[in-house]
Amino acid sequence: MSAYFSPALFAFLKALKRHNDREWFEANRERYVSDVEAPILRFISELAPRLAAISPAFVVDPRRSGGSMYRIYRDTRFSSDKSPYKTHVAATFPHIERKKAPSVPGFYLHLEPGDCMGGGGIYHPDTPTLTRIRLAITENRKGWAAVKKTGGSGD
Repeated sequence: MSAYFSPALFAFLKALKRHNDREWFEANRERYVSDVEAPILRFISELAPRLAAISPAFVVDPRRSGGSMYRIYRDTRFSSDKSPYKTHVAATFPHIERKKAPSVPGFYLHLEPGDCMGGGGIYHPDTPTLTRIRLAITENRKGWAAVKKTGGSGD
């Protein structure tokens, strides 16, 4: 597997944090496209068949707009921080049923200088779903202990 994210991605995001204004961003838009947008979209495109092989129930959409990649523009309408751009790049891979049943699993990727993470799970599950999760944990304490110990599947 080839590398997707280079130091150039993090260098751009660091510079954006220092110069978070429209004039700087427009002057550096080509850098954004080549160093940030293109690598995350390539990652998403190449992740699609791999995640589909595990489960076709997850949405992996490589479109520039409306897909898995979060947009770079911040919604500043209700924020005291009026910085127009996010200083991280992120993508989400939700379950296909998320609109019909919001308590379904999904995956998330966050890349930011000094703060990168990937995660999976259920965000704000409803009460019945949370109850099922808790019961599954208590009914399989050994499995849960292995997950907590290894940070993975326990295999």
